[in-house]
Amino acid sequence: MEKIKSPKYVQLASHMEFSRLVCALERAPRVSFLHEHDGKKILAIQMDLLKERPVIYYVPIEHNGHYISYGFRNGKEEAGVVDAISEPTKLYSPIVKIKSLPLSLRQNGDEQLEKYELLELEDLASLAKISYGYDEAPFPLFAFPHKDNKWLLGVFMNFNEEGPSYFCHVVLDSEPSRPFLKYAMHNGNMPVFTDNVNEHGYTYIKIIKLREAHPLVDYV
Repeated sequence: MEKIKSPKYVQLASHMEFSRLVCALERAPRVSFLHEHDGKKILAIQMDLLKERPVIYYVPIEHNGHYISYGFRNGKEEAGVVDAISEPTKLYSPIVKIKSLPLSLRQNGDEQLEKYELLELEDLASLAKISYGYDEAPFPLFAFPHKDNKWLLGVFMNFNEEGPSYFCHVVLDSEPSRPFLKYAMHNGNMPVFTDNVNEHGYTYIKIIKLREAHPLVDYV
C-alpha cells in the first residue's frame, strides 16, 4: 500500500490575509477549518496538492466564533471572527471545528518534501493572464520576501498531472503595497496594485502574503 503523504502547513502573514483568501472575490466563501496544529489553535484551508501532498495555509486563531466576516468599510478591508451572520454587505466563511485530526492531516517534519520549480515571467501582465487559469475566477497570487530585499509574487500551477508543479512568478523590488491586482483584459495597460475592487471593466486578483518565504519553493 502506498504511504499517504502528510500535509505541509504554511503560515500566512495575518488574519486579514486568511480572511481575504477564503472570502474575497469568491462566488461563495470557502469553508474554514479550526483545529490544533503545533500546540496552537489555527484557522486552516487546503489550497493545493503537490505530488499528492496537501498544502494547507493557516493563521493562529485570535478569537473563537462561528464565521469569518469580511468586507469593506470606507474603501478599506475589515475582517473578524463573529458568532452570527448579521450584515448583508459582508461575506461570511463558515468555521468548521475539528476535534481531532486523523494522521493524514498531521504534519510530519521528517519526510522529504517535493518542491515547486521556479518559473519567472516577464511582467505583471503575463502573471495576470496565467493566473486567470481555466476557471471563471483567477487563482490567488501569493507574495513573500526573497533575497536582497526582493519579493516574489506568483501563482502555483501544474500544466499536467504527471509533470512538475511550478511557481509562476515575477520579482518585485518591494512588498506589494495593496491587496489586489487590477487588470483589464481588453487593453494593453499594465496591471496595477489597488485596494478598490469596485471599478467596472477590470479583473481583480487577490494577493495573499505569507509570514516568510514559502517552504515548498525550490530557490536553487
